Amino acid sequence: MWERAKKIFHRWLKQPILLLCLGSFLFYSCSEEFTPKPKGYNRIDLPVPKYQPLTEKHPYFFEYSVYSKIRPDSSRLAEPHWLNVYYPRFNANVQLTYRTINHNQKTFNALIEDARRLTSKHQIKAEGITEAVIKTPKGKTANLFELSGEVPSQFQFYVTDSTERFFRGALYFRTATANDSLAPVIEYIKKDIVHMLNTLEWRK
Repeated sequence: MWERAKKIFHRWLKQPILLLCLGSFLFYSCSEEFTPKPKGYNRIDLPVPKYQPLTEKHPYFFEYSVYSKIRPDSSRLAEPHWLNVYYPRFNANVQLTYRTINHNQKTFNALIEDARRLTSKHQIKAEGITEAVIKTPKGKTANLFELSGEVPSQFQFYVTDSTERFFRGALYFRTATANDSLAPVIEYIKKDIVHMLNTLEWRK
């Protein structure tokens, strides 16, 4: 029986096609390494940034994205000149508030404390909070707060002249999508916010 098996095996090796298949299989099996594929996300196509002037009458002016809409804040606590810069395509919102200081140091200190409190309340979920201060071309000083991790607000800021005006904003996404998936959109809207701050002017 062993001799018969050897004859069958030798006859099988004489078939060139079978031999080629066997060699290819052995080479592929030995040389191929398994590489885990990274987790993929849906592709997000982002438009080229374009901006338009704020035409509504407010004690401030800025340029904002043509892909967004200005909506008055309709919340129960809203005050005059509170706005939302809404991005329908991304279901994102930049909430803007405006307060007058009237040369009152206590009011100024309270607004600064409130802005920092609203940022720090995300510390439980935030992996980190980075603060930066920039000087705009219009001569204004803006305080920026970038939050990382699964937080509802990824970017916040405030601008003040410390005597009369206090302007604050916060970016929110009204979606359950993870922030790492939204990273390109977050970066895109952050650039829009920086443009808003660079063009910010006070009006009487």
